[in-house]
Order: sequence, then C-alpha cells, then structure tokens
Amino acid sequence: MTGLYSLWLPILLSSVIVFLVSSVIHMALPWHKSDYPKVPNEEKVMDALRLRVFRFVGVTAFIGYTVALRQMSIWYRRAWSTTIKATVDGLIYALLTGWLWPR
Repeated sequence: MTGLYSLWLPILLSSVIVFLVSSVIHMALPWHKSDYPKVPNEEKVMDALRLRVFRFVGVTAFIGYTVALRQMSIWYRRAWSTTIKATVDGLIYALLTGWLWPR
C-alpha cells in the first residue's frame, strides 16, 4: 500500500495544475461566456450595490483586523497606545480593502 506521505507531491501538483487550467477555461476561453446571462438594468444594479458592498467589506475587514487587539492590552498588559495605533492601522487597512474590492 502506498502511504500518503509519498503522494504529497502528486496531490499538490495536480491541484495546482487543475486550478490553473480551470482558470484559463473559465476566464480566457469563450466557452463558458454564456453560462450567466446579464441582469436586466445591470449598470443600475451595480451602481446601487457598490455603496453597500464597500460598507459591508469595509466593516468586515475592520472587525477582522482589529477585534483581537484589545485582549492584548487587557490580558497581556500591552500598552493601550500600541493597541490604539494598531486599531487605526486596521481602519486604514479596512478602508483600503473596501476601496480595492472588485466593483
């Protein structure tokens, strides 16, 4: 019987190759272009969703970047000034994440 340890390289290589080929098939070739029809008034729908998407992504990113920072000051006695600076950094990262999110 072949052990899993001896199969790690074929598993890794095949998953990377399948990912790359799948990306080319779905994005570069016109084969799947008609799979998803356009939404009626797509531009208006996209304009309406862009404000909500930015807000949702920004808030989610802010929570992800900063929620665990306070416990370092509470339990591990890290200076609160360091936590506040890191929270401001997280706010900047969240704004960038929301702004750079695909529109």
